[in-house]
Amino acid sequence: LQVDLWQPSSPFHIVEGTVADVRVPQNTTWSLLPYLQQANIQYTILISDLQEAIENQTGGRSHRNRRSLSGYNYEVYHSLEEIEDWMHYLNRTYSDLVHMFSVGKSYEGRPLYVLKLGKRSRPYKKAVWIDCGIHAREWIGPAFCQWFVKEALQTYQTDPDMRKMLTQLYFYIMPVFNVDGYHFSWTNDRFWRKTRSKNMRFHCHGVDANRNWKVKWCDEGASLHPCDDTYCGPFPESEPEVKAVAHFLRKHRKQIKAYLSFHAYAQMLLYPYSYKYATIPNFNCVESAAYNAVNALQSAYGVRYRYGPASSTLYVSSGSSMDWAYKNGIPYAFAFELRDTGHFGFLLPETLIKPTCTETMLAVKNITHHLLKKCH
Repeated sequence: LQVDLWQPSSPFHIVEGTVADVRVPQNTTWSLLPYLQQANIQYTILISDLQEAIENQTGGRSHRNRRSLSGYNYEVYHSLEEIEDWMHYLNRTYSDLVHMFSVGKSYEGRPLYVLKLGKRSRPYKKAVWIDCGIHAREWIGPAFCQWFVKEALQTYQTDPDMRKMLTQLYFYIMPVFNVDGYHFSWTNDRFWRKTRSKNMRFHCHGVDANRNWKVKWCDEGASLHPCDDTYCGPFPESEPEVKAVAHFLRKHRKQIKAYLSFHAYAQMLLYPYSYKYATIPNFNCVESAAYNAVNALQSAYGVRYRYGPASSTLYVSSGSSMDWAYKNGIPYAFAFELRDTGHFGFLLPETLIKPTCTETMLAVKNITHHLLKKCH
């Protein structure tokens, strides 16, 4: 049965008493459902026509004015080309607060763009790194990164909190980490997860960019098989995208105090470790930051996020960017799993972009303030 596992990401994490979300091709449903009934496994059909749901998201878009950047719509999903045009536009328009640069090139030769956000108030400032879209199909991630930049630029004059953040810190924001995969999820396969590097021995593409970091690489929760969704790659940092970002973070590790990575879906705020059940040395600081952030998030629409160490809150996984950032001296490392908990899965409707980003914004501002307060 060719099933695509949505949650958890690897079959090793499926144990008795847990829920798994799977996508099945139309022609296998007739054999899967009787099998589940026979095995006495309860199931619910969440989305009966996936094709229709996909077309609702990407189809019928040509009528909207995609090119007018002054009227850029933050409540729809944007293609890679649109996001890059938007970044160039901000770089030209807000030169006092925005500086755009590239940290390298992807496997297919696309630039890896980052926006540096903040007031050039003093030569040395602490910084926060934010990346979205490590996994291609998690479209709400890049939507949040764009939302964050919009909020920062629009409220800088009027919101003392935002002004303080942009005056005291720099934010490095990478709206689309896995550019090749994201582009592919728009053009070929909406549910593509990995990068697009080629594997010669197996005719499979891609590596899981969140299993490719040099921290307990290819251990539990990662796969050695190139065709698997959680394939760790031939060696750590084999993916040019991972290598480029790791290089940048290493170079700026003294300046960068927080690492925030945005994923979907599960409604969780996770912190290290992912690869083992152990308590981090600065647990109290990180734990209280997470607790406050989750409460701030919930205050908007009552949406509850679970929070805790990734290994026990979600599942054990090795070679993740968050663990790597933490191991490399960034004291606050978090991974967000945004909405929802499985009803829409990776196909979160555009109508939910605004509430999702609004509540997440509260959590991020909360973590940032925690950072500025200094926790001992």
